[in-house]
Amino acid sequence: MNNKTMPQGFHPVRRDRLLQEQTQDAYKLKGKLPEPTVCAQCGAVFREGRWQWGEAPKEAHHATCPACHRANDHYPAGFVSLGGAFFVSHREEIMKLVRHEAEREKLEHPLKRIMAIEEQNDAVLITTTDIHLARGIGEAVHHAYQGELEFHYKPDENLLRVHWAR
Repeated sequence: MNNKTMPQGFHPVRRDRLLQEQTQDAYKLKGKLPEPTVCAQCGAVFREGRWQWGEAPKEAHHATCPACHRANDHYPAGFVSLGGAFFVSHREEIMKLVRHEAEREKLEHPLKRIMAIEEQNDAVLITTTDIHLARGIGEAVHHAYQGELEFHYKPDENLLRVHWAR
């Protein structure tokens, strides 16, 4: 994938810059939740102004966290495409790295999760609940195995497509 094959509405992203949301993400909270609030699906707790892992008191309020909401709607924020001949011959090793990166991020940030991993003949498509996790996975694979890494961001939908191949 290059600028000539870039999906309509997407923009290339420089790897040395952070992504800045240009529109409000529909899955982000509109206001502050009462504290503590627990997600009935995943058990994440909203306290001290953010979602985190931990025990929720019995009197905690209940709400669905943004990550579970996205997963329920099947509406990912990030798409990571991994492919190429090198990927085919090192699929298991690369996928272990992907899962490790996702688990590492999820421990600190409960809203950063892999939604699905779709196996294809010579590639894999990973969907995530967060654009920053998608970017982190792409950068981790690129750091470990080099290859070609591209980011394409669609600002009006807060959507990131990451493509890595080698």
